[in-house]
Amino acid sequence: MAVFAFACSQTEQVADSQQPTDTNPHTNLDFPELNDFQKPEVETFTIENGMTFYLVEDSELPLINVNARVRTGGVLNSNNKTGLASITGTVMRSGGTETYPADSLNAMLENRAASIETGIGFTSGNASMDVLKEDFDDLLPVFIDVLTNPTFPEDKIELAKTQQKSSISRRNDNPQQIGIREFQALIYGEDSPYGRTTEYATINNITREDLVNFHDKHFSASNMMVGIVGDFDAEEMKQKLRNSFGKLPAGDKSQLKFEIVNYEPQSSINFIEKSDVNQSFVMMGHIGGMRDNPDYAKVQVMNRVLSGGFSGRLMQIVRTEMGLAYSVFGQYGMNSFYPGMFYAGVMTKSSTTSEAIDAIIEQIERLQDEPISEQELQDVKDQILNSSVFEYDSYEEVLSERMSNEYRGLPADAFEQYIEGVKATTIEDVQAVAQEYLDPENLQILVVGNKEGIGDQLEKYGEVNKIDISIPEPGSGEKQMVEGNAEKGQEWLSKMTEAVINNTELNSISLTGEMNMQGQKMPMSTTINYPDAIEQTIKGPMGEIKVKYEGGSGKMIVGGQERPLPPQMAKSLKSTLNRSFLSIALNAESVNPQYLGTAEVDGTSYEKVNVTVDDSNVELLLDAETHYPDIIRYKQFNPQMGEQVTVENHNSDWQVVDGVAYPYLQETMINGNKSGEAVYKSHEVNK
Repeated sequence: MAVFAFACSQTEQVADSQQPTDTNPHTNLDFPELNDFQKPEVETFTIENGMTFYLVEDSELPLINVNARVRTGGVLNSNNKTGLASITGTVMRSGGTETYPADSLNAMLENRAASIETGIGFTSGNASMDVLKEDFDDLLPVFIDVLTNPTFPEDKIELAKTQQKSSISRRNDNPQQIGIREFQALIYGEDSPYGRTTEYATINNITREDLVNFHDKHFSASNMMVGIVGDFDAEEMKQKLRNSFGKLPAGDKSQLKFEIVNYEPQSSINFIEKSDVNQSFVMMGHIGGMRDNPDYAKVQVMNRVLSGGFSGRLMQIVRTEMGLAYSVFGQYGMNSFYPGMFYAGVMTKSSTTSEAIDAIIEQIERLQDEPISEQELQDVKDQILNSSVFEYDSYEEVLSERMSNEYRGLPADAFEQYIEGVKATTIEDVQAVAQEYLDPENLQILVVGNKEGIGDQLEKYGEVNKIDISIPEPGSGEKQMVEGNAEKGQEWLSKMTEAVINNTELNSISLTGEMNMQGQKMPMSTTINYPDAIEQTIKGPMGEIKVKYEGGSGKMIVGGQERPLPPQMAKSLKSTLNRSFLSIALNAESVNPQYLGTAEVDGTSYEKVNVTVDDSNVELLLDAETHYPDIIRYKQFNPQMGEQVTVENHNSDWQVVDGVAYPYLQETMINGNKSGEAVYKSHEVNK
């Protein structure tokens, strides 16, 4: 569906091979003129309920694409329900409708090689359908039903929420993602809708009623514009659209409320510790601008000079000449609804963090102090103008650009105006906008990296603000001190300690066996060196996994490739070790045992002792005769579920080697449901 084509270039032939060769043969290339660019016409019309349609005919292939844009978005969510819009957009499609339940809908579309998708972003909602021409009449009512009558079944809502929580649990794995997220919070403020973050608590706050209300409020005719491109007759299509969409109620027009950004220029140096990396990810900048600024084209030319790919100054100087960067980047953002951000950034070795920061600042100042060269200006203009041909390389993109401009309140020819502005930009213009819109004296600098590798490099920029990126865990602040019989608690804990260690000086224990997770049996071996080191090898279906942890950090070896252990996993390993019965026994003097009487489980009576480990409560259910901890119970945050869960470890088949007892069968229960088990074959002490 190409809108235009290039003619092939031809090269002049040298008639006589004995003639002198031009030292620059490229000057002999002869290019014919390009074919004229034929931009297709977009036909528009509005029906009585306020819905506007945009049509582009394209008979090249028997396909029709429908794209709806809806006036809604995550900006309308309250801070305590951040994520509502995104989940609504997901479950509209995944949950199906009463007429077309999810499974039936999926089968119908698959059988017809069609697709229907929905989603809601920060500033708009969207829905699309790709269909064969012959199936359009049958599937258009299905598309409208998905758009306007979703059922939002609870199981699909829970699945979408679980997916969001899983994403939250991994959000601190990647330094770039951390840097971008936290830099936005620096510029806009973490409580601003432009800088806020989806959290477990905000997802947990979302109910089915919230989804229904959010959808009903915004998915009405007056909030929709629909674009259609493909193989159809425009007059026939207009009548089909009037008949199909004309039945929808107009509803109330949504008002997208974008808060004013009261940005105060300031310089700051901010640091996020990520101990499992050996390089720094740096972002620096300040507030950006708005898309309707008359200087938009000039600012974008300036931006290209600074950070326009491989020809930009940052890439040429910081990366190529100085060799300080793995990657270097930048952007002067100018948004339609709220100000964008200006930023420049780099990935560099920990040891060269400040040198790379200084090099970038120098290039920002240079734009203000020195006029750019005529060649730089021409190169940037060529980049923009040559790449602009891809703006309209399909009818779909032409239609999308038109709808986007109208949605954002821009003129229909906004792109053409931008291109003319680029052509008119001068060397003086670039320096003038650099002086007006860049503020190198007030840069907010954010570094994500390894403190040990960086050292004191950041202190030259001022007092370093350390940013905490730990993920809030709902319910983690609900811990209460358990009170019971302290004297009897110490007595029973001593009995347990004697039973499991029996006056042995325990320094380490090595275990062999297999883990059973979801029916998958995996051989494993574990060595624990008390008080704070673990080595574990698991032979899984995809190969061997080795984990080594000591003193708060560690590494993982998979397929022969070694990488640092993610902090979240290191924290989990440490917590698991501290809550183990052997660690509790070794620290019996400091865990505040409280006797809570007896408890009956499955017909067996146990002596119940509560101990405090890492400021949380752990219940030990001790066999009255053996004194073994047959059940260990505690609450723990589950990232996938996004909430505190009750964990029970059921221990049985106790075996004693060199005075140390260990259960050869361990079953783990989460909220009463079995989640896995470990079966051991042997254990060795102090080997």
